Amino acid sequence: MNYCFVDYRILPEEEKNLRSLNVVMIKVPRCKNLYPAIDGHPDIQLNILDNNTVLVHKDMSEDFIVEFKKTGLNQVFSDKSLSSKYPEDIILNAVNLKNTFIHNIKFTDKMLLKYIEHKTLINVTQGYTKCSCAVISERAIITSDIKIYKELISKDFDVLLLPPGDIDLPGLNYGFIGGTCGLLSERELVFYGNLKNYKYGELVLSFLNKHQIKPIFLSDTPLVDRGSLMFFSA
Repeated sequence: MNYCFVDYRILPEEEKNLRSLNVVMIKVPRCKNLYPAIDGHPDIQLNILDNNTVLVHKDMSEDFIVEFKKTGLNQVFSDKSLSSKYPEDIILNAVNLKNTFIHNIKFTDKMLLKYIEHKTLINVTQGYTKCSCAVISERAIITSDIKIYKELISKDFDVLLLPPGDIDLPGLNYGFIGGTCGLLSERELVFYGNLKNYKYGELVLSFLNKHQIKPIFLSDTPLVDRGSLMFFSA
């Protein structure tokens, strides 16, 4: 069974189209400790550790935990609480790949570090690392953060660097590419919105084609940052 963590503010059309992909949604609730623009973003509130375990922030609502347990996955809790004050809102917002972990390690939650200590750690200055990175594969990423770009290129990643902007994030000037999408499978990347309505959509489509990734659009709107679509199987 395929599951996906989504922001509680997902639109009905997006819900319908996600369900049509045979995906069971788990809505991440509002976290009162965060500011409104990101208070339901999955990539802020949790991190998928492996095929069996998800790390969630320690103050997660009981209703979510009850729903989550139906998947049969294990959950562990963060060491620290989330807060709207940076950097206490980015403690879980890391790119966690099979063999590589990318984050501002100085601020990574201790419990998260415990579970990824066997991986190659790549330290970056951008605390909103997962928001800033659309993961295409283990060695390919899209970002608009120049420092992440330079660091990953130096580590032999294939990286598409985009200009910032032209991504909706209600409450802020603009959002980030990583918060608009998520890998449903090794060959399918699902988006909130449609790349045809994104200023740099052709660049993204070309990069996806290079890596043999099929884009799937949940609506025909401009791209929207709702926090990463976080898929897993159970």
